[in-house]
Amino acid sequence: MMQRIRPLVAMFLLVGCFFYQLLNAQIADHSYKIAIVIHGGAGTILKANMALEMEKEYRDKLTEALNTGYKILKDGGTSIDAVEAIINIMEDSPLFNAGKGAVFTHEGTNEMDASIMDGRTLNAGAVAAVKHIKNPISLARMVMEKSWHVMLAGDGAEKFAQEQGMQLVDQEYFKTERRWKQLQQIINQDSKRDDSLKLERKKNPPSGKTNDSHGTVGCVALDKFGNIVAGTSTGGMTNKRFGRVGDSPIIGAGNYANNNTCGVSGTGDGEYFIRLNVGKDISDLMEYKGMTVKEASQTVIDKLTKLGGTGGVITLDKDGNIAMPFNTSGMYRGYMDENGKPVVEIYKE
Repeated sequence: MMQRIRPLVAMFLLVGCFFYQLLNAQIADHSYKIAIVIHGGAGTILKANMALEMEKEYRDKLTEALNTGYKILKDGGTSIDAVEAIINIMEDSPLFNAGKGAVFTHEGTNEMDASIMDGRTLNAGAVAAVKHIKNPISLARMVMEKSWHVMLAGDGAEKFAQEQGMQLVDQEYFKTERRWKQLQQIINQDSKRDDSLKLERKKNPPSGKTNDSHGTVGCVALDKFGNIVAGTSTGGMTNKRFGRVGDSPIIGAGNYANNNTCGVSGTGDGEYFIRLNVGKDISDLMEYKGMTVKEASQTVIDKLTKLGGTGGVITLDKDGNIAMPFNTSGMYRGYMDENGKPVVEIYKE
């Protein structure tokens, strides 16, 4: 009897080894696909107006973010860890309109939004109008992983953060002289408008735009397991009022990820991005029309332009192909090339 069983055991062991090696080979196959693309906002960004020192600061910070995320992926980490780490770096920098560098509301406060989405499960988490969260993207991840909700807002989101052990920070942490001056400039401009112009403003986008008005930050990453994650974080629009929330925390608008198609993070006129459902539209064009990530991304930016909105997107598909179209004069953006070298770009040309 034992003589009959031994060959069967040996056969099962051989089959088991075969599938184990096959699984490892499949995992290894994904290693060449790791990819990252990031943005730090779009707007009127002209080389003629950019001091060399300031340009270097932007390039250095974007490079730091790319290198940090790439190391996580190269070492076998997940795309969600890479996205959170990259966005944390940009949230901690006063250069970008997110976290530390968030713009001011009309009342002189800072209200931040963020979201993150897992393309493997389509799970997502988002926070809106938070005032005391140092890294909103980390709280968005907590909402996704530690609650059954998708979006939490305001005081409720901050109470949830405290219950999860996240420490709140004082509003003073977010105050930067640069952003404060931008708010005062816009308020002064508005005070000089006559009644007819104020009436016109009610119909059209408000004058909450500065030279780098769309300073939202975002990242899309693909890990060696083939999983896409997209994250977006922002301080919103300078001089915003009445609890305004833009597209960044809205899944399908300013942020979207699906392993079958792509990941998207947007920056621009949030009201237009919401109306066009920009992130989901790009994914749908790929899924239902068979467009490439570049074709779908440019098609949707063309729609944005036709409707009267400005901004851009970063997109990354399941094969690691990227696209970064925008309709403004510049967009802070970067990616890792096929040799693992960071590429950072700012201007339209």
